[in-house]
Amino acid sequence: MKILVCIKQVPSTTSVEIDKVTGVLKRDSAESKMNPYDLFALETAFLIREEKGGTVTVLTMGPPQAKLALQEAINMGADDTCLLTDRKFAGADVVATSYTLAQAIKKLGPFDLLICGKQTTDGDTAQVGAEVAEFLNWPHATNVSHIESVRDKYIDVSVNMEHVIQKQQISLPCLITVEKDIYTPRLPSYKRKLQTINQPVQVMTLKDFIDQDEHHYGLNGSPTQVEKIFLPSHTTEKQVMTGTALELTDHLFELLTAKKMI
Repeated sequence: MKILVCIKQVPSTTSVEIDKVTGVLKRDSAESKMNPYDLFALETAFLIREEKGGTVTVLTMGPPQAKLALQEAINMGADDTCLLTDRKFAGADVVATSYTLAQAIKKLGPFDLLICGKQTTDGDTAQVGAEVAEFLNWPHATNVSHIESVRDKYIDVSVNMEHVIQKQQISLPCLITVEKDIYTPRLPSYKRKLQTINQPVQVMTLKDFIDQDEHHYGLNGSPTQVEKIFLPSHTTEKQVMTGTALELTDHLFELLTAKKMI
């Protein structure tokens, strides 16, 4: 079985720079890490590979430094990796991002199963996985909380519908996005790191795609635009209260009422 996992490198700190013209994050200048939700997608892929055999390919889109996330995936057990990096991809919204990933997947494939994390910690839209499936014209399921079974032509999954768990059978090839804690992610292997230290990362740019129309990618291909983005403000203001439990309760009630929190 050929499995592809989409991952993303996200900022690991709130100390990031913002492009004043485009209003997007300068990802190449921020401290980064692999999106935590993607660790669960990777572990899901590795467990399916252990049961059914095959390969796990990992794909990401971002600046050149995103290779670090791919290297971490290799250390965890990925067989192959691919980085989509091109200035023309910069500033993409979920639609342009999904279209770009879909074009790369068509170029890298065919695949039997695509796995994504539920969402990312920077965008939090939880839309990219489903939109990639739509561009590929593949069936998909989101919020998968358990893999029931994987067969030659179908995959059976449990889907978290908030109030109920729904059982779904999906024909392959398909895409799923998995919930946090579906399985416990394994740690990167130092031994494997030494064994794969020279393993190359495939790099793709717009010139490698069949569709090279720049109006489909990056800011040009984004039907939505960020109106404003800003860093959260931090305050160290605090107030210490002393007294009996009843006095503290009354004081806290008055404080919250004054701030119109209750």
